[in-house]
Amino acid sequence: MAECNIDHGQEDVKKKLISQEEFLPDDLVVKMHIYLKDIRPQEELNEVFHLLKKYDLASEQEQEERNEKLRNYVAEIE
Repeated sequence: MAECNIDHGQEDVKKKLISQEEFLPDDLVVKMHIYLKDIRPQEELNEVFHLLKKYDLASEQEQEERNEKLRNYVAEIE
């Protein structure tokens, strides 16, 4: 993914998650909402935003790679 110099706020990330929910695995959607209830470092928010951005347009292989990266952020959530 290309570097982006824009900082994405927590609400921006939540909105992006909501816009991509129907394309993401259900378990990951639930965990991402829990993850975003807490304040997160700006670097993480930017990364998560870009993993979610245009998720629906990504190939199946690309989606799986993004899922794995997103799961790393929510690994501690049961």
